Amino acid sequence: MRIFDPHIHMTSRTTDDYQRMYAAGVRAITEPAFWLGQPRTNVGSFVDYFDALVGWERFRAAQFGIRHHCTIALNPKEANDPRCHGVLEVLPRYLAKDGVVAVGELGFDSMTDDEEKVFVRQLELAGEHDLPVLVHTPHRDKAAGTRRTLELVAASGLAPERVLVDHLNETTVGMVADSGCWMGFSIYPDTKMDEHRMVRILADRGLDRMIVNSAADWGHSDPLKTVKTGRAMLAEEFGADDVDKVLWQNPVEFYGQSGRLLLDEVDLAGTGGRTATFEGNSIVRGQRPDPAESSADSAVARPDLTADQPEA
Repeated sequence: MRIFDPHIHMTSRTTDDYQRMYAAGVRAITEPAFWLGQPRTNVGSFVDYFDALVGWERFRAAQFGIRHHCTIALNPKEANDPRCHGVLEVLPRYLAKDGVVAVGELGFDSMTDDEEKVFVRQLELAGEHDLPVLVHTPHRDKAAGTRRTLELVAASGLAPERVLVDHLNETTVGMVADSGCWMGFSIYPDTKMDEHRMVRILADRGLDRMIVNSAADWGHSDPLKTVKTGRAMLAEEFGADDVDKVLWQNPVEFYGQSGRLLLDEVDLAGTGGRTATFEGNSIVRGQRPDPAESSADSAVARPDLTADQPEA
């Protein structure tokens, strides 16, 4: 089972998660810019965060054999803080960078006027930079928020196949399916969707334009919910090709519209192995291994399966 997790917040995860993900079959991810929990009070804090997404986090993922991509945007929650509106002026700098495969997460949180203005401007930026769009739908008033989202997307002139509307459920999937946009589902332990409900939706609506992710943020979440969804599919009427379509081919097709995906295998030994650094930083703690010994050491990027690491 090969997996592309198209929406996972690895900034809030540990290196152990990367090891478990690789062992489970994850080979590529997209990390959307999002709210970190602690409100940010100035544009500079976003700049540092965006730099980490396109730099350090990309390096860290590669150290575990996983290709890292990201999406960049001013998130809906912080769109309500006027101190953060200057982020819109720095976004073009990041939307032009390698590894940035969409504008996102943008959309609604509380459906305020400020959120809508920021949403519309970022849809415009997506068109200006010829990038797909990843849309966050609100956790409250989800049906109304999704409906208004689709109205704004239609008014923007963006082709619906270039828009992924995420965090859907049984009450919102129909309107997004009818719109022609891609349908995204975040699989969580006890909120949003679970893998068994997801399988029922796939059985009912088919596999086209369906995107499944773990989201896996700093709250109660699970970075292996993608593989668990694949297993739940296999336990029902779906075959291995169906699982591959949902967990690999679909996210590749959507984010491939950016022209920036990197999906080749990570050659860790060829880039310095465990002795490699980013801005002087390494994932290694303690004394660094001898370069002659570490070049052939793939334990970090190719962890062996153990009893507590699920098989693919």
